[in-house]
Amino acid sequence: MELPHIKHVHKHNPLTLLFLLFILANCGNSFPSEPQGKRQWHMTSDVEEVAGKSYDYIIVGGGTCGCPLAATLSHNFSVLLIERGGSPYGNPLVIDRRYYGFPLIQNDNHHMTVAQRFTSQDGVSNVRGRVLGGSSAINGGFYSRASDEFVEKVGWDKMLVKEAYEWVESKVVFPPYFLTPWQSVAEFSLLETGILPYNGYSLEHVKGTKISGSVFDGFGQRHTSADLLEAGNPKNLTVLVNATVKSIIFHHNGDKNEISTKGIKFIKSNGNLDETYEAYIKKPKNSTSRGDVILSAGALGSPQLLLLSGIGPKEQLRAFNIPLVHEIKEVGQGMQDNPCIAILVDSKPENRPPDPPQIAGITQDFKIIIEASIFPLSINESRVNIAAKIAMPFSRGYLELNNTDPRLNPSVKFNYLENENDMVECVKMTKLLNRIARSKSIAFFLGESQQNKLASTEFNLRKFCKKNVRTIYHYHGGCNVGSVVDKNYKVYGVKGLRVLDGSTFSESPGTNPMATLLMLGRYQGLKILQEREAD
Repeated sequence: MELPHIKHVHKHNPLTLLFLLFILANCGNSFPSEPQGKRQWHMTSDVEEVAGKSYDYIIVGGGTCGCPLAATLSHNFSVLLIERGGSPYGNPLVIDRRYYGFPLIQNDNHHMTVAQRFTSQDGVSNVRGRVLGGSSAINGGFYSRASDEFVEKVGWDKMLVKEAYEWVESKVVFPPYFLTPWQSVAEFSLLETGILPYNGYSLEHVKGTKISGSVFDGFGQRHTSADLLEAGNPKNLTVLVNATVKSIIFHHNGDKNEISTKGIKFIKSNGNLDETYEAYIKKPKNSTSRGDVILSAGALGSPQLLLLSGIGPKEQLRAFNIPLVHEIKEVGQGMQDNPCIAILVDSKPENRPPDPPQIAGITQDFKIIIEASIFPLSINESRVNIAAKIAMPFSRGYLELNNTDPRLNPSVKFNYLENENDMVECVKMTKLLNRIARSKSIAFFLGESQQNKLASTEFNLRKFCKKNVRTIYHYHGGCNVGSVVDKNYKVYGVKGLRVLDGSTFSESPGTNPMATLLMLGRYQGLKILQEREAD
């Protein structure tokens, strides 16, 4: 569905806003309430309900990609979706736009908070989602498609991609019904600085300044990927939350020299590591084809789980006394995070409400992407910032095991700005941010004089980049297509095992990966259904 172009509506004009909400509500995008009131699919945290049972498909990770995948496969097959975190429903820190950013400043609490912190070996602090809905439950909600060039490069079917995007958008994506004051100022500052053309409202990845979609609706309610489970077949769908997969169970066929998946071992997320349960892949009675275990545990979780299950470099597995099942040296390699520089444009923290991004600026060469937000520091303090990332960095790193507890973080190093091309781009990006921060639009909004220059020389800017590089939470890699999985996301050398999430990406698509991961779950679910029909 094509969404209407949204003009700015001032937040203090309630009649205009209500009228616009009424029109948009009747254009096809409704405002669903929390699904737990009407939810038909079965969600449980009782591991005993699942233990010992068999399913056509077991999906590990109920995140951005795992939920649409589970919904799609459940139309024809029984699906177990297993999520290490809890339910997002009823949690205002997830659902309510007013608490944007709060999960990222919470302290971790016994494997149960919705965001799990980790610090890379580069010394950069980061987070990963730990809740049904994954990172779509804790991010800024900004929804923007991948470019046509990206779709072509990875070899996806363009028409099916379009259908999959539209399926997602009809259910959990909304145009902004008004721009907040800070987002309007950010928009003007980008245009003032020459980030042109102005594209208005667009879900496409286009150069210039644009307003994009969001998973926050007009009432400030977040719609995570978990809401897509409503589109599944409730009779075939079981969602187990607060359960962490410990390893994959394999079957070795000596006659054929073949390794195939049999099921999974899992634990209660807040339970004993040695108290394990099992669930299995069902073998159909009248067919030789069978389902898969599909890892959708994210760019850290999926390579970590392959390693814990004995798939990876044999030297690393030996160091942790993990029996080798199948050697794939590239598991955990090719880890990448987009280097980000964020500039605080206000002079001190104030009690401004948190404000997720609605605007994106994309430079002419598509290499720099700029967004603006107001991010909380505490319950009553926030900072106004502009952030930019390098869209296609060259630097790559790696992931390795730290321990054998799947609830704990693996070790990861992204090697930010190690490649000279990335450093050159970071200097360019910092100069651009400096110009934006000193724009008349921002000075007027803050009621302050224009910002001082960040640095005066190229050398100082390099030092600034090295010291201030941070994440924008778009890390990816570790199970890349072509090295760990094939073009159908099947793990090389193992039957019945796939990986489907950001760990398979060699670059982050569009302004950010959420839209494409939501699409990919639906897209690949449809492809798998087509495969099974052809058998």
